[in-house]
Amino acid sequence: MITMDDIVREENPILYQVAKEVTLPASQEDIDTLQDMLMYLKNSQDEEIATKYGLRPGVGLAAPQIGLSKRMIAVHFDDFDEKSYSYGLFNPKIISHSVEKAYLSTGEGCLSVDREVPGYVPRYARITVKATDIDENEIKLRLRGFAAIVFQHEIDHLNGVMFFDHIDKDDPFKIPEDAKPVDR
Repeated sequence: MITMDDIVREENPILYQVAKEVTLPASQEDIDTLQDMLMYLKNSQDEEIATKYGLRPGVGLAAPQIGLSKRMIAVHFDDFDEKSYSYGLFNPKIISHSVEKAYLSTGEGCLSVDREVPGYVPRYARITVKATDIDENEIKLRLRGFAAIVFQHEIDHLNGVMFFDHIDKDDPFKIPEDAKPVDR
């Protein structure tokens, strides 16, 4: 079981490296790791389990966050329209995106960052992601709003980019150009 002890923090250099492509079909070890990542997210959202094991709640987790330089992400959440997303993905790639931007009005957080980082993180309002799911199916997801933001945050981890890299250093709460807020 993955716990907060397994999550690498922002000072770890692996978070700033481009992760390696996963060879498909995936090894049993990679499949098991991805299932464990997904289970962490589910456990972290269960109040009883989270309290028992000291888990910070998360909606997404990328392999570099557990010290693995592999292009694997797990997401588990309901968007603001109550649509559920629960995926373990190998080699996710954004294949198209909108010109329009969006940002979370409350800012973003990260399991690898133990501090508040105030500011708006500009993201694409809509994206299309292509990946291979945990059952080895090629999938294509069209995402918007909160879901698009979560996926971009996790895919950024695979490219060595942290959410705070997107925040305007001089004016953290400057509303990004051509962007709309995404609120709960």
